[in-house]
Amino acid sequence: MPLMEVKNLTKRFGGLVAVNDVTFSVGEGEIMSVIGPNGAGKSTLFKLISSFLPATSGKVFYNEEDITSQSPHIVARKGVVRTFQETTIFKNMSALDNVVVAHHLRSKASLLGFFFNTRTARHDEAAFRESASEILNYLGLGDVKDSLASTLPHGHLRALGIAIGLAAQPKLLLLDEPFTGMNSEETAHAMRMVRDIRDRGVTILLVEHDMSAVMSISDRIVVLNFGKKIAEGSPVEIQNNEAVIEAYLGREDEEVGF
Repeated sequence: MPLMEVKNLTKRFGGLVAVNDVTFSVGEGEIMSVIGPNGAGKSTLFKLISSFLPATSGKVFYNEEDITSQSPHIVARKGVVRTFQETTIFKNMSALDNVVVAHHLRSKASLLGFFFNTRTARHDEAAFRESASEILNYLGLGDVKDSLASTLPHGHLRALGIAIGLAAQPKLLLLDEPFTGMNSEETAHAMRMVRDIRDRGVTILLVEHDMSAVMSISDRIVVLNFGKKIAEGSPVEIQNNEAVIEAYLGREDEEVGF
């Protein structure tokens, strides 16, 4: 059985259909990408899968369980974790403290316990700091763990966003444009990082505009256009799909990477 199934997922905002009857599945251990022109519905689809938006109709199943109407923090605790872009990082905190804070989804102590510094809270905090250090070291951020997030370069901030996602111990990690804005060296490093995360047992679903990176890293690709799925397949199949070529403004658009 697939790790996750999206079945006939639809989201309407008044008269606008942002996601229109989309169906696909993600197998355990895959790197699957969702691509499409601007306004295709990619970000809305991510919000639906992670329960940050309620679906108008359709279902999302994770490990055969219907998670469509569950709260985002419940979905995250089950193992479906979405990373965000840099706006969610606490810029006035260190890289380490950012990742420590993200661990609190797993805390045994209550909020009151942390306020009164109970033994359980102290145990949680020590364990979270150790885990956060391990994650940062694993992602190559060990040398900057005590630096303020506001001082980190773009590539490190992207990696920090992924570290924050890993703090929740995901089984399915949803990456929101992990390569956008990077130079070629940063992109190559980030791609190795994503593959390494997959090799450690985390299934990856990502939205990305960098077509060269998508074609290189993906096992399968889903293509959206105007909210509808217009193609699904391997990178080679997607590159040769006429509907995809048309959606990306024609054959000669070099930015597409086809």
